[in-house]
Amino acid sequence: MNRSLHHFPQAGLVCMTALLTACAGQKAPQQEPLNIVYIMTDDHTAQMMSCYDTRYMETPNLDRIAADGVRFTQSFVANSLSGPSRACMLTGKHSCANRFFDNTTCVFDSAQQTFPKLLRQAGYQTAIVGKWHLESLPSGFDYWEVVPGQGDYYNPDFILQTNDTVRREGYITNLITDDALDWLEHKRDPQKPFCLMIHHKAIHRNWMADTCHLALYEDKTFPLPDNFFDDYEGRPAAAAQEMSIDKDMDLLYDLKMLRPDKQSRLRSNYEGMIGRMNPAQRQAWDAFYEPLIAEFYRTKPQGKELAEWKFQRYMRDYMKTVKSLDDNVGRVLDYLEAKGLSKNTLVVYTSDQGFYMGEHGWFDKRFMYEESMRTPLIMKLPEGFSRRGDVDELVQNIDYAPTFLELAGAKVPADMHGRSLLPLLKGEHPADWRTSLYYHFYEYPAEHSVKRHYGVRTADYKLIHFYNDIDVWELYDLRKDAAEMHNLYGQSGTEQVTEELKKELLRLQEQYGDPVRFSPERDRE
Repeated sequence: MNRSLHHFPQAGLVCMTALLTACAGQKAPQQEPLNIVYIMTDDHTAQMMSCYDTRYMETPNLDRIAADGVRFTQSFVANSLSGPSRACMLTGKHSCANRFFDNTTCVFDSAQQTFPKLLRQAGYQTAIVGKWHLESLPSGFDYWEVVPGQGDYYNPDFILQTNDTVRREGYITNLITDDALDWLEHKRDPQKPFCLMIHHKAIHRNWMADTCHLALYEDKTFPLPDNFFDDYEGRPAAAAQEMSIDKDMDLLYDLKMLRPDKQSRLRSNYEGMIGRMNPAQRQAWDAFYEPLIAEFYRTKPQGKELAEWKFQRYMRDYMKTVKSLDDNVGRVLDYLEAKGLSKNTLVVYTSDQGFYMGEHGWFDKRFMYEESMRTPLIMKLPEGFSRRGDVDELVQNIDYAPTFLELAGAKVPADMHGRSLLPLLKGEHPADWRTSLYYHFYEYPAEHSVKRHYGVRTADYKLIHFYNDIDVWELYDLRKDAAEMHNLYGQSGTEQVTEELKKELLRLQEQYGDPVRFSPERDRE
């Protein structure tokens, strides 16, 4: 991918167009309304997209999106957890304002303002297919068909607008794409612009590949991240987590090493998943995994050898799940091109957050550290947008809602926290663009035991405060310590930058109305 920015002289083109129109004595043709196809996956990290990182795998169809538009290099989420991230995206607001804080205690208030509702008011058709994961049913859509909760990889259930639940035969990534393309082909009004949201279960834990991809990548051996055996010195919140590949990745549920005499806390969950398979699927599954299971229990790796074995299996399973996703993104792009829709459709690809691929020894997300706070964001631009290459400004998933509204010519509500990315897509670099990002994670106590925390990130630094049952600050110089291994908080020479970051943190908390905030008075005690 060409990673350089290309700026094209727009003013000359505009003047020439106006001159030709005036000479012809005709009005300029009206801009055709722009459509939006928003594709979002679950837990897809930028490390596993070749338009961002070429170390691991090729994603040719995702790369097509980036090649025909832009790649955001500084894209982040506001709360690295599936449901809260989706709520931030839909509302353009931080969790403190949309009130969907975590996956365990919250139900999304579907009566509140969302961008699909505002797009409908502006004359758009709206549709969502796939993963919803907000507990309440979708609202603000002309058409929806979603999976209950996380959904199942094989022969999943779908909830229909009639509130009926049906089971569909097949692999979930293929089925979600089938539904999306069916809506485009048969169910939408071709006279209206549309916003189609395609939300995939992939690449969520436990990374169950389609049977046609089970044998892929088995010849690959992946280098361990440099900090795979992190000891978390000076970072007690990082040490307290329960998302270690070594200690917490389950041999049966995550790595499929099922044997009758072996037990696991998650065994019944896994058996329920493979129990959904039809005979042909199960036969292919067992034919692949049974030799691996036999070899594993024959060799019985232990200690670091076991941790490294887990890492290799995890990487392969994750990649196989990505492969189906990339293939299905290609199906959508091919359809848009074949139907002549590409020229006036913005195609967005992103994930609800990033994910750890062995960095710090982890899988999962939640932390404000880079691998989980970052999220991929690429956009294939319609005609009229000549920007190509990288966009380096700080952006966040609260920005998607105002972007789509401005693209549609709709008014952006003043209470949205995000900012439209349209100027960036036009090649502009607004002088007043944000220089910092706010983050807040609330889900504790809960799965993976990541402590509650909030923080601020600038281009060069990150300040995090872990709170609730812990009171710990962390400071990182991202220029010198991109892996966030060395907590500088309290060290001599960091007083000024710490004070500046705390002021910025408080400013953002006040701006967004977060009632849980840093107290300078208490900090001085």
